Amino acid sequence: MRYLHTMVRVTDIDASLRFYCDGLGLREIRRRESERGRFTLVFLAAPGDERAQVELTYNWDPEDYTGGRNFGHLAYEVDDVYALCAHLQAQGVTINRPPRDGHMAFVRSPDGISVELLQRGDALAPAEPWASMPNTGAW
Repeated sequence: MRYLHTMVRVTDIDASLRFYCDGLGLREIRRRESERGRFTLVFLAAPGDERAQVELTYNWDPEDYTGGRNFGHLAYEVDDVYALCAHLQAQGVTINRPPRDGHMAFVRSPDGISVELLQRGDALAPAEPWASMPNTGAW
């Protein structure tokens, strides 16, 4: 047995790709569109780790999705949690749980999927503005 991917439904494929690709730094591995099934599947992975994939499922006919938090979360190990949070923040992403400890942060995708960012290796030394930044919203 081996892990294949995690699927999340998205309501705006372009906004989701901006978040996952431009924001988090994932890259598109493959895409499948089904005219008959009326959906698009986009598979994403972190550079150098194509075995752990996220499948974005976009259904062409509008649907309401709720409860993104009950999904749990996606988790990614990152080289510099502070730099990635600053990058995401510059793109307009709210840092719901700032990396006050230099180790862990949480953000949300445009569809409310919680994404955990974990510092690779040892935690970074506490630094501002993160050390004193409060939580925002739910994560």
